[in-house]
Amino acid sequence: MLESLVAALVSAFCYGVAAVMQAIAVRSATHRPVVGAGEAGPGVDPGLIVRMLRQWPFVASIGIDLVGFIAQLVALARLPLFAVQAIIAANLAVTAVFAAWLMHVRLSLREWLAVTGVVVGVGLLGSSAGSQGAAHVGFAFKLGLIVAVAGVAVGGLMAARLPNPYRTPVLGGIAGLGYAVLAVSARILPGFSPAELVRDPATYTLAAAGIVSFMLYATALEGGSVTVATAAVVLAETMPPAVVGVLLLGDSTRHGLEGIAVLGFILAVFCAVALARFGEASEHRTEHEPDAEDRASMQVSRPAALGPWDVPDR
Repeated sequence: MLESLVAALVSAFCYGVAAVMQAIAVRSATHRPVVGAGEAGPGVDPGLIVRMLRQWPFVASIGIDLVGFIAQLVALARLPLFAVQAIIAANLAVTAVFAAWLMHVRLSLREWLAVTGVVVGVGLLGSSAGSQGAAHVGFAFKLGLIVAVAGVAVGGLMAARLPNPYRTPVLGGIAGLGYAVLAVSARILPGFSPAELVRDPATYTLAAAGIVSFMLYATALEGGSVTVATAAVVLAETMPPAVVGVLLLGDSTRHGLEGIAVLGFILAVFCAVALARFGEASEHRTEHEPDAEDRASMQVSRPAALGPWDVPDR
């Protein structure tokens, strides 16, 4: 149980650090023009990933993400989905502290309170979550996951053509649903031996969901507000798996600690949403009043205007 909780925290840390490096690569690799309000989006750019692979921050982030993913699998083998997904959402707190420390981003009092809320929420979840094992589900459930991945892919392609301001939140939400399918697929894996993984359809659903979701999230970041996209991802990747885990996979809390688990989940998720602007990290020295060099950098490097809580280059 303790090992699984530590694994979930390691996963959140790795995802938080990798997110910084990936968004830097997204902003450097994009060739998209600014999309104004009411204009149709340019769709999904298949060449984006190819261009990102030429940048060392993205290549390094893949390795960090892989470590985080392995840690997530370890956590999902013993912890309920609602706990693991809420802890994974805590990667935004990791990114916020990382940005404040290394990139000299000034956090407001509200954001420091949100970081504290994430930590407290994760602590409550860790103390209340019951121990779980791999869930045994039928073929119909696994077929449903395959259909869900296909639905995410089709929905994402359609959402990428939406005009702003609808494009970014819808793309972020659909990407989050893809990550939710990934988490559920990982939860039902019977084991991690090569023979078990090759035979189980959940393995392929998991891989497909990860690829599709990352592409859609990168597309959302490429042409819209980081805060909006990341908040949508956090909500969509935590809420549905929590419901599926409790209703269909037998996830539960320790006896008598249901209220503590609900409080911890809500606190961790909504404080993470409050930190959504750290879906990208900033090289700015402060979040207010950028100097002339910063403003020039924003005008040259960003494909879309930012909101007041957004910062460039995660």
